[in-house]
Amino acid sequence: MKNVIRNLSGLTFLGVMLFTANIASAQTPAPSTTSTTTTTTSDGTVSQFGSDTIVVKSTTSTTPLSYSYSKTTTYVDENGNAVSSETVKSGAPVTVYYTKDGDKMIATKVVVKKTTTTTTPASP
Repeated sequence: MKNVIRNLSGLTFLGVMLFTANIASAQTPAPSTTSTTTTTTSDGTVSQFGSDTIVVKSTTSTTPLSYSYSKTTTYVDENGNAVSSETVKSGAPVTVYYTKDGDKMIATKVVVKKTTTTTTPASP
């Protein structure tokens, strides 16, 4: 009888140890990965607005910059009000918010600015 109790105690102890080890390994956190997305802006004037790209003559670069855009790209005026993509025309001043994906610049938001015209007073 003592041997039976000893064997049952040993098996119970072994079962508890295996159960505890199984729970401990199940709670190990998985390694996490982080990615960073940086949004950059660029000011300029639209020189082309194609089916999937916007070409902008930047105020800081002599070479026109080309941005890809998609259905998720938003178009707003200077007050943040949504505007139609049709307002983006050649000659329109814009600020382009974009992210980089490798060498590709992807427009996430385009702010269409009001065009200002200056008039020169007539000389007498």
